[in-house]
Amino acid sequence: MTTYAVTGASGPFGRLVVEELLSRGVPASDVVAIVRTPSKVADLAERGVQVREGDYSRPETLPAALAGVQRLLLVSGSEIGSRVAQHTAVIDAAKAAGVERIAYTSILKAGNTSNPLAGEHEATEAALRACGIPVTLLRNGWYFENYTSQLGQYLERGEIVGATAGGKVSAAARADFAAAAAAALLTDDDGDAVHELGGPAFTFDELAATVSDVTGTKVAPRDLSVEEYAAALEQVGLDAGTAGFVAGLDASIAAGDLETDSEDLARLLGRPFTPLADVVRAAHA
Repeated sequence: MTTYAVTGASGPFGRLVVEELLSRGVPASDVVAIVRTPSKVADLAERGVQVREGDYSRPETLPAALAGVQRLLLVSGSEIGSRVAQHTAVIDAAKAAGVERIAYTSILKAGNTSNPLAGEHEATEAALRACGIPVTLLRNGWYFENYTSQLGQYLERGEIVGATAGGKVSAAARADFAAAAAAALLTDDDGDAVHELGGPAFTFDELAATVSDVTGTKVAPRDLSVEEYAAALEQVGLDAGTAGFVAGLDASIAAGDLETDSEDLARLLGRPFTPLADVVRAAHA
């Protein structure tokens, strides 16, 4: 039997992947949930999932976490600026443990994007290609939840402010990306595989219209220049560096870096996408 491991399994993405593996019929005993704090997933352990401590920042925890694992999903870390070293530690430990395939949650169009988040993903992809283990690159677009997590602000202010210049975002529900990751982990690929993952593209005008329709509160889009948006973010309390970074994300949308016509996500899902309206509705409940 194949043993599948998911890092960051107590987080919102990793947890969904574990649940998806179980729902697809993988025996709980063949699933390893790697977490920094095992108590956070005690319920998974009660269901028979192997829960193991593994911390990206503590490499000494990784050999035991990866022992006996054949296929690993490396969920990218959340500590911007530290992720290359953290991911490399996992990759090194996976190689030493004899892992046979690593899937990694990268970013859409890695290697050909102006997205300010891309650098660490590109460096991780390079480390993966150099490790000698077959790799599955899951180049994820934005989650709907990147926006619905701000729903309260949109409704309070009556507007969605950005600097996308009408650019489109090929986003999808986090659960859809997680289902695709599980499907990719279960796929018997030959050699390396690269998946550019995104859902049906929408503009901020369409996002605002959906929020308005679902919530019954009128929300209007307001598009600024990148410089104006960065200044507006500073006015609401962000430091200059963070404001510039966030505005840079929207600039990458304006450049088309978060839009894709790839059908990889639909193919891996094997079912219809979760509609944006459903995710807005859940956030508004």
